[in-house]
Amino acid sequence: MNATPGGSEQEERAELDELRRLLPAGPVERQVLSPGRRSHHKDVLMQLIDRDHDHDRDRDRERSNADAPVRPRPRLPRLPRLPRPALVAGSVAVAVALAAGLTVGIGAGRDDGGTAARPGASSTAAGGGSRGAVVTLDRIAAVALRTDVEPVGDGQFVYVRSTGAGNEGAFDGPVVLGKMHERQVWFSQRQGPVTDVGLIREYGQDWPIEVGVPDGTDPKDAAVPAGFDRPTYAWLAALPTDPDALLKLLYADTRAEEGEDKDQEVFGRIGDLVGEQVMPSATAAAFYRATARIPGVTEVADAVDAVGRHGIAIAREDTRHGTRTEWIFDPGTLEYLGVRTVFSRDTERAEAGTVYDTSAVLERAVVDKSGQEPGERRRAGRG
Repeated sequence: MNATPGGSEQEERAELDELRRLLPAGPVERQVLSPGRRSHHKDVLMQLIDRDHDHDRDRDRERSNADAPVRPRPRLPRLPRLPRPALVAGSVAVAVALAAGLTVGIGAGRDDGGTAARPGASSTAAGGGSRGAVVTLDRIAAVALRTDVEPVGDGQFVYVRSTGAGNEGAFDGPVVLGKMHERQVWFSQRQGPVTDVGLIREYGQDWPIEVGVPDGTDPKDAAVPAGFDRPTYAWLAALPTDPDALLKLLYADTRAEEGEDKDQEVFGRIGDLVGEQVMPSATAAAFYRATARIPGVTEVADAVDAVGRHGIAIAREDTRHGTRTEWIFDPGTLEYLGVRTVFSRDTERAEAGTVYDTSAVLERAVVDKSGQEPGERRRAGRG
């Protein structure tokens, strides 16, 4: 499914160039981590943080013979993936970068490694999703198209409040779902290149979402413009609303590591976008209809989000890792409720049905400042 079809390299390059011309102005090509690799990096990160905590406690016991307080561990959020890592020292500093959604261990460029398929080739290889998923996604798209969405200004922020939990088990060990907690995020809507992308408020602390600027580098050179990895309302509004054209752009912009599932990568990127963004009605409808064309997409009749709300889910299984990602929608209104990842089969880490990660959207709004909550904006307006 992920093999590159026949044809000259020159023809394929020309087709890629033509697809990229359809994109609104955005960042240069980039490589992104697959969901499996992000999970791996998260587990490694948690191990490093645990090790640092042990060192901190030993040191503090020597000094005061008292136990040091344990700091909460930032959970890897479901955020758009940024193309550059924050170059910081120390595992806890790396944790801040990961909690902000930054990609680990890669640069802005993208090479030809991995399993790169011709854009959109996988989307039609198996005829798209299951019949039930196609019908449900078409219904969801129709609801999205009828929804009035107020445009978001260049200087504003998209705000999303959610609650959820993720795996906090030992590295490569049994999955242990962490404590449910609330998280708030603010995404800058500035079109021009920025290094200050937004803010996460979690575990009682603010975590800046920033692009790392290497020493001796002009911040302007490291700044990231709007694009798939830093979507803004205006950038999303400029995307094609034809689902086939949109899906081709996604496949052209997405790379999968060797052995990873290209279709799963694209499914994950769409999930990132519909989960924590505000976009025009026609764009949202196009993303849902494009999802229906991805092979392996199925429907789950009953899924439960992080706050116990039951809904119908659009799902896809990552057969390599034995997990299934589910986007959950209200069965009546078809409103997006949240997302979860469960084990689809027994593995060394968990039994089938074990929840690996779960999140429920509680509020989605547009505010004027980073860190501002919707209620504060209303009070300021009345003042």
